[in-house]
Amino acid sequence: MRFLKFLMFSLMVLSSISLYGKETKIVMTGSTTVLPIAQRIAEVYMSMYPDVVISVRGGGSGVGITALLEGRTDIATSSRKIKDEEIKTGREKGIFIKEIEIAKDGIVIIVNKNNPVSNITIDELKKIYTGEITNWNKLGGPNQPIVVISRDLSSGTFEVFKEIVLKNAKMSENCLMLASNNAVSSTVSTTPWAIGYVGLGYITEDVKPLTLNNVIPSEKTVRDGTYKLSRSLYFYLNGEPKGEIKKFIEFTLSETGQKLVKESGFIPLK
Repeated sequence: MRFLKFLMFSLMVLSSISLYGKETKIVMTGSTTVLPIAQRIAEVYMSMYPDVVISVRGGGSGVGITALLEGRTDIATSSRKIKDEEIKTGREKGIFIKEIEIAKDGIVIIVNKNNPVSNITIDELKKIYTGEITNWNKLGGPNQPIVVISRDLSSGTFEVFKEIVLKNAKMSENCLMLASNNAVSSTVSTTPWAIGYVGLGYITEDVKPLTLNNVIPSEKTVRDGTYKLSRSLYFYLNGEPKGEIKKFIEFTLSETGQKLVKESGFIPLK
């Protein structure tokens, strides 16, 4: 009887530890473009491994990378490549960045769905965002002022757009800077003469995607590079992944994980 009581007590203690003290927590922070991918994969992974708790936060690619360099996140999600100065800062703190490509994406130019314009060139985009073109009649549209919407400075999407389209030229002070893809898409959908840009996974029936240099943004054109606003999406870590984080990364890159990437509206690696 004494042995049975001891056994029952031990089982109760082990059960309590399993319920309250043995969860493995993974924190992911960063890109709002990567956010729906990270959320979907985390949701499925936690359903498979109930003892794992994954926290997924947005804020922008720059926010995620800063959090990684400050030790506040396990994985930084990013829609741009990490900068040389960020790598240098990490090394100075004893952090050695590991880059993992998880998906591909295209930055899609969107307008209000009632806008008659269907195509735009990279040169025209640059002139819009630097303030040289301010009216849709310069683009074959009606005599209406262009409402210019951009992502904010912490956004990886903004960084890629600035590099490819603006070629680092100064953006017009009249641009409305928004904090997420959802905010850009929502604002364009409710503003008749607005223009903005979002990741592929944020295209809805409430906005009209434009062709860029007469090329449709699609899986094929992103893969072959004919769509000029193509990019990769990344996870960044401090060193080689280990333990549960390694298992989560492997799941993300697995056939199942890459199917979840596609379900989220983005392009799998293969």
